[in-house]
Amino acid sequence: MIRINITSVLVDDQAKALAFYTEKLGFIKKTDVPAGAARWLTVVSPADPEGVELLLEPDGHPAAGPFKSALAADGIPFTQFAVDDVHAEVERLKGLGVEFTQEATDLGPVVTAVLDDTCGNLIQIAAMK
Repeated sequence: MIRINITSVLVDDQAKALAFYTEKLGFIKKTDVPAGAARWLTVVSPADPEGVELLLEPDGHPAAGPFKSALAADGIPFTQFAVDDVHAEVERLKGLGVEFTQEATDLGPVVTAVLDDTCGNLIQIAAMK
């Protein structure tokens, strides 16, 4: 059976991304291997350290910059993470200096918020009611 093992988020600076995703969002580093000028750098949720890895993928490809910029300009998050309580997570993250482009918003069956990951991406957090 096919399953998700690794997914990527395009980042403009792997060191900055690692700091943000671990120190602010609370992920833990799983893999850090040199890969030419970059690193094979993944993080995982501490709640599931053997689960799906998030690859902090360098955005050096010529298509990456325009793609990310267009999404951000339109306010579109390309990546989403689940949380238990969006309101509580927004307050926790704001206390750590994280900036939000969308406050916690009740959308019926789900509550969402959108944050800036400081690496060129908008990230949505969501919780089903």
